[in-house]
Amino acid sequence: MNFLNVLIFFSATSFLIYGIAYFVSSNMKNEFKRFGLEKFGPLTAVLELAGAIGLFIGLQNHTVLVLASGGLTILMLLGTGVRIKMRDSLLVSLPAFFYFLLNAFILYQVLA
Repeated sequence: MNFLNVLIFFSATSFLIYGIAYFVSSNMKNEFKRFGLEKFGPLTAVLELAGAIGLFIGLQNHTVLVLASGGLTILMLLGTGVRIKMRDSLLVSLPAFFYFLLNAFILYQVLA
């Protein structure tokens, strides 16, 4: 397994966990309430799950990998923006920014 595939697998697994966590953890729902984006919580979780599945499928299908990594890049860019708007600390904002960079890197590598 090459390094890019390891990154894809890591991102996919992470988003699978985050997506499921929204539906089983009140902490995730409370974060969306704090952001004033409560109605977007379920959609975000479903998009995370779809992105995770797309990354897994993308290990075998280039087009799906482009769509999934691109979608997750946009989702995490928006997530980073929300964290900045809420004036969250760097430590709290770092995961969203990390996953933005990770998926942007995957997208760049796939398109290069």
